[in-house]
Parts: sequence; C-alpha cells; structure tokens
Amino acid sequence: MDDAQGLSPIAAGLWDAGPPPRLIGGRKANGEIVFPLPDEPAEPLERIELATTGTLWSWTSQEFQPKPPFVGPEPFEPFLLGYIELPNEVIVESRIVGTSIDRLTLGMPMQLVIIPFDDRRSTYAFRPEQRA
Repeated sequence: MDDAQGLSPIAAGLWDAGPPPRLIGGRKANGEIVFPLPDEPAEPLERIELATTGTLWSWTSQEFQPKPPFVGPEPFEPFLLGYIELPNEVIVESRIVGTSIDRLTLGMPMQLVIIPFDDRRSTYAFRPEQRA
C-alpha cells in the first residue's frame, strides 16, 4: 500500500512526507480547521499537521470515471471513497483502500497512507487501521 516512494505528490502542500506522512491543514483564528490548506486563503491560517488516524464517517463506491485531472491514465476501475473524521480537527474526503465496501462500518478506525496515483504521482488515502 505504501509503495509510493519516489513519486511526486499529486498536488503540492497536501501532506508532509514524515515519517509518518501527515496531511497539512490550516487553522483559522476562530479555531476552525480546513483541509486542504488553500494556496491563497481569504484569511490568515496557521499551517498545522493533521492526525494520521481517524474514524470512518461515511462512504460510497465511485462507479463512474471522475473528470480529469482526478483520474489516472489506466483503465478506470471503481474505487471506495469516504469521509474520515480526524479527532477534534476536520472531516477529510479520501479514497479508501485495503478493504471492500462490505467490510466498512461507521466509526471504523482508519489510518492515513500514501499510495501511487499513476506512474509519476502519489496521493493520500485511508485504510482500516492495522493494529499491532
């Protein structure tokens, strides 16, 4: 799953490589956290590293090909997409990997991973948390 070494991020500023990799968000003056961190925010934001684990808030299966640039050049295959609630931070939209739709449950612990997007770029996703 984490075989994205050496691939460029799909967009600059989404995550820090770590270890462990962490998504980058922004905190507004009122404490609200946003993700992704906007390139040109309308108000000052404090750059923060987000949690690497959260809980599954909602999910679906993406059965149709997204519009470019959000799909790679390979033939389209349906994928899981969901919202992951990062504790006391923000709810993040993400691909879900390493499982099947019938194994997902509300509140399931999820873990951030960096995965290949295509042969040149990487993206972030969440998978069910692997406990030691």
